[in-house]
Amino acid sequence: MGKPIQFEQLQEELYHEKMDNGLNVYVLPKKGFNKTYATFTTKYGSIDNEFVPLGQEEMKKVPDGIAHFLEHKLFEKEDGDVFQQFGKQGASSNAFTSFTRTAYLFSSTSDAEKNLETLIDFVQEPYFTEKSVEKEKGIIGQEINMYDDNPDWRLYFGLIENMYEKHPVKIDIAGTVESISHITKDLLYECYHTFYHPSNMLLFVTGPVDPEGVLKQVRENQKKKTFEEPQTIKRPELSEKAEVDKKDEKLPMNVQSSKCLVGIKAKETGLSGEELLKKELTANLVLDVLFGKSSSHFQTMYSNGLIDDTFSYDYTEEETFGFAMIGGDTDQPEELAKQTKEILFKAREEGLDQERLNTAIKKRIGAFLRSVNSPEYIANQFTRYAFNDMNLFDVVPVLEQITKQDADALLQQFADEKQMTVFTVVPKKEDK
Repeated sequence: MGKPIQFEQLQEELYHEKMDNGLNVYVLPKKGFNKTYATFTTKYGSIDNEFVPLGQEEMKKVPDGIAHFLEHKLFEKEDGDVFQQFGKQGASSNAFTSFTRTAYLFSSTSDAEKNLETLIDFVQEPYFTEKSVEKEKGIIGQEINMYDDNPDWRLYFGLIENMYEKHPVKIDIAGTVESISHITKDLLYECYHTFYHPSNMLLFVTGPVDPEGVLKQVRENQKKKTFEEPQTIKRPELSEKAEVDKKDEKLPMNVQSSKCLVGIKAKETGLSGEELLKKELTANLVLDVLFGKSSSHFQTMYSNGLIDDTFSYDYTEEETFGFAMIGGDTDQPEELAKQTKEILFKAREEGLDQERLNTAIKKRIGAFLRSVNSPEYIANQFTRYAFNDMNLFDVVPVLEQITKQDADALLQQFADEKQMTVFTVVPKKEDK
């Protein structure tokens, strides 16, 4: 076991080992914690609907929603459901699929070693049959229909759809009832063998654990298994125009009041590492200064009844896409969109207030330091950052480096009408 990576500012020690088969394992011991939390994640998400399958030459398009479908199917084994096994071992387990990754996890206050073995083994031992695949289509189909009736989900994906013309990020993570009807056992195995190779995965364990013991356990577990030689996964170049695809869309649904989001599409993507980390943090600071609860803009819009407590904002960026979302429930969606844009345009002309930026930076550092006391937060965020060559524990030093010039420069890209779009969910009666 090599020396741990020291993060003196956070008083953390991180242990890392790359296994012979390419699997990256990270262990973050947390003394004084009772709960062990582990995530086993593959760099494979909903946007990976086209790739060259392992051992083949040609690019292949697979049905939308297959990464999420595969996540569901991995829990089912020949001898039963893995959820039940975790339950018997006193652990809580779960999984999720995002645009860019699929994660499997457990948390437990006892039998950490046994639960870790179960986590690694169930993810690395796929068992699919045509019969169980057909059965799952009905279950996931119901889930898709449920989300189709969820106004917040439709608002979220409606906005992304407005932003992107071709990029698969615009497609619902679960796909459609029609797209998943084309999924077969063989397609699932093809996706599994391509993306679930250890060299495309990351195991993160945190809690009251002995790092040497965890790494030894994983080493011995992996030595019992055989994998094909790792290969670079070939994905297509995702071309996308810089500006948004649609400026404005409205969807009538059964809601009491309207929901409105203003979206800002990232003009340039392709960053990784510290550059990406700095851009993402800067963008969220800009939004915090302009729209945070202590900002004059928020106070004015709130006191005028334009927004309520559902108002929120966020910026996220990955290798091939990035966007901001600002908004919430409102009875005046057009006015909210208008004022949101005006706030951004004015800030672009005048620049951000230095004092408010300093306050926002301090606030973010405080929130981050509180977050690193949560094993769930650390494990989930660490992997996302690692897959983008970023380091979660660099957040504080990078925040401390961000200047007003950085924030003002970002606003020049942000506050551009060509990059903005609005999506509104309105009560059905108003659409008549």
